[in-house]
Amino acid sequence: MNDLSVDIGYKSINHYGEYLCGDHVDVVQQENSDSKVVVLADGLKSGVKASILSTLTAKIISTMMAQGLSLEECVHTIAATLPLSSEYGVAYSTFTIMHIIENETMSLIQYDNPLVIMIRDCKVVDYPKIESIIDGKKIYRSEIPLRENDIFIAMSDGCPGANDTLSYNKNWTEKEIGDFMETISPIGYTAKTLASILIEECNKLYDGKPIDDTTACIVRVIKRSQVNLIFGPPANRDDCDRMMSLFFSKAGKHIVCGGTTASIAAEYLGKSIRTSTKYNVKGAPPMSEIDGVDLVTEGVVTIDKVLKYAKDYVSRDESYIEWSVQHDASALISRILFEEATDINFFVGRAVNPAHQDVSINFNVKMSLVEELSQCLRKMGKSVKVSYF
Repeated sequence: MNDLSVDIGYKSINHYGEYLCGDHVDVVQQENSDSKVVVLADGLKSGVKASILSTLTAKIISTMMAQGLSLEECVHTIAATLPLSSEYGVAYSTFTIMHIIENETMSLIQYDNPLVIMIRDCKVVDYPKIESIIDGKKIYRSEIPLRENDIFIAMSDGCPGANDTLSYNKNWTEKEIGDFMETISPIGYTAKTLASILIEECNKLYDGKPIDDTTACIVRVIKRSQVNLIFGPPANRDDCDRMMSLFFSKAGKHIVCGGTTASIAAEYLGKSIRTSTKYNVKGAPPMSEIDGVDLVTEGVVTIDKVLKYAKDYVSRDESYIEWSVQHDASALISRILFEEATDINFFVGRAVNPAHQDVSINFNVKMSLVEELSQCLRKMGKSVKVSYF
């Protein structure tokens, strides 16, 4: 295992007047490895049918490739699965595949989308492409060794040529997009922020009324950053020391959620718990401080709000303005998990809090919160491990 990881972020805007986006991005972690498959698919035209085509294409490719099947098998399956358009007589969806192999190699597979832009050392660089034909489709393949700070920009065809008229904007081609992204690449923005900046620029060129679905998906190579979050005491009180020992033995930041959990952590460390005066926000659950712990928060209410932010993050991302600047516990945890962490370890206690029994907050609710949050984090490209005690 090397010390590199990837930050993955994407953003879309719909064709003006359409409720559904005809582009779709899927991110799948390969089991028992550090490899990930990222697929950006663009369905024929816009609206519901395009959304179905792109979603099926992205899901089929990402799932099959994550299971080790060949591109040829993926393409054959897509051809046999996608519903034919009654208007055009074809089942058509373009795709870009970014297969990150063990955080060491970027394997690019591109079919009919704008070519991926690569930025290295803050400059747009060319990379080798090998052309092949599969089922009559011209496909470009590339194998690129990864370096820290490399940026890969995948786009649907709504990005280049964005214009407030029906004509193609010759001043906003892949070349101009590369130059634009090159200028902001040294700042250190997250992949999500970079994608959002690019899409916002396209939206401006469309004057807020895009004539095509427009998506950017960005992969940024960064140093691995581990975060550990413990949530609830173990079912057996005799397991407290073992749970805490495993939790604190992990490198990276440590977040403790829940009053009882905080008491157990403080006792294990031989430290006192202090009420935090730095971050407490009116109307939000209070936070505490323990020497040797990065963040000490309330439990269920806080994690529930983090989950709401996470669900929004992987869809419309409308709550960014809240969690990105606020200082309550849920916002602080969200920033750490969404923007800093590449690898996340959850330590979840199975004990039922007696104070919560009357309002049905039990282990099942806690487990559901963690499982749903883990799914969202994996969609963001995070490596997530959950351990129960």
